[in-house]
Amino acid sequence: MKEFRLSFQQQTTPAAPLWAPYYGAPIGEAAKRFFKKYATFTGRASRSEYWWWMLISVVVSIVLNIIMSVTGGAGATAGTGGSTAPGPGAVVGIILIVIWGLAVIVPSLALTVRRLHDANFSGWMILIGLVPFVGSLAVLIFALLPSKPEGQRFDVPKAA
Repeated sequence: MKEFRLSFQQQTTPAAPLWAPYYGAPIGEAAKRFFKKYATFTGRASRSEYWWWMLISVVVSIVLNIIMSVTGGAGATAGTGGSTAPGPGAVVGIILIVIWGLAVIVPSLALTVRRLHDANFSGWMILIGLVPFVGSLAVLIFALLPSKPEGQRFDVPKAA
C-alpha cells in the first residue's frame, strides 16, 4: 500500500510597507498596523485592515460590557424611586471601557480617514459622521466601497 504524504507549504506574502495599504491583511497584521500607525492620518488603509480592526474593536467592547454587567452592573436600589446605583464591579467596568475608548479613539479616526483615502475620498469626509442619523450610515457606506487606484494620490512613501 502506498503512503501518501501531503505537504502543505505556508504561503507567506511579505507584508506591505507601513506607508502602503496591505490588501488581504490577516487579522494579526491588521491589529499591529493599527497600533503602529497610531495617529497617521495620511496614506491609505485597505478594506481588510479596516474591517479586521472593527471586528476586534467590537469584540473587545462586547467583552468589556459583559464584564461590567456580570460584575455588578445593577447595584442597590437608591431611594424609593426604583432607580439603581451602579455596583462596585460596574465602576471598574466603566473605568475599563473609558480607558479602552480613550486608547483607540485617535487611531480609529486615523484608520477611518486612511480607509476613505483608499476609496479616493478626502479624509475630511469623516465629518459627515457628525450629521445625525444618516451621517454614520454614509461613512459606513464609504468604508464599504472598494479601493480605487486614484486613491494613490494620498500615499506618502517614505525614502528607504
